[in-house]
Amino acid sequence: MNYRHAFHAGNFADVFKHALLARVLAYLMRKDAPLRYLDTHAGVGRYDLAGDEASRTGEWRDGIARVAMADQPAMIRDLLAPWLSVVGPCDGEGKPAAYPGSPALAQALLRPQDRLTLCELHPSDRAALARAMGRDRRVKTLEIDGYMALNAYVPPPERRGLVLVDPPFESPDEFARMADAFASAWRKWPTGVYALWYPVKDERVVDRFYAALRRAGATEGLRLELAVAAPQAEGRLVATGLAVINPPYVLAEEARALAPWLARVLAQGEGGGWRVDAI
Repeated sequence: MNYRHAFHAGNFADVFKHALLARVLAYLMRKDAPLRYLDTHAGVGRYDLAGDEASRTGEWRDGIARVAMADQPAMIRDLLAPWLSVVGPCDGEGKPAAYPGSPALAQALLRPQDRLTLCELHPSDRAALARAMGRDRRVKTLEIDGYMALNAYVPPPERRGLVLVDPPFESPDEFARMADAFASAWRKWPTGVYALWYPVKDERVVDRFYAALRRAGATEGLRLELAVAAPQAEGRLVATGLAVINPPYVLAEEARALAPWLARVLAQGEGGGWRVDAI
């Protein structure tokens, strides 16, 4: 599959990923010490949902729009607040003025003492990313392969922070490449927090991915998944996951509160559900 961010901005997978990413950042910012955010496949940073790519798919309608229009119980509203504060107001269709990708989300949430390293291999996307980030002295954008960056930029000078690995899955061996890159980074920086995004098409492939993470030494982690319909090997993506290594101790509880609500609000068919397990 090819999961280029622009075509899927604001969809159910983005909702799940970004809501959880915001929870991790909120926890890390409880300490005053500075932190580093490293995004290995950053994309363009911010997405116009009226633009050509997003308009072709309209996936935001079954993602951010449903969340924006849904009745949110108080606990859910509190858990979603960091993410939705960055998304901003939505119109009558549940569409924000622009959908913030992970770089824009981190930029908005992080503090003056924190730093962001944003990596994007495609030259035009990297240029768009730099424009989206503006003149923010905390941010460095790099035109570099994400997996090379993962090996090159850990450990960060701050010695604490979050790495997001969110590849487009253009390569058939993407799971293996991500596991290998993580293993290399883990050897250099075993105390960092890592969030590894993936599509769920075949559960056996995902199981092998987690086995590779465990072999690399990742024993403290969470397997977080959301399916809006029964996963299928062919056809459209309906299930997504996030492996979080060295997660905040509160994340499992927060995910167990968020995931069933999101599974209900974002459902697109039979056979959906959610998963929050230790790896």
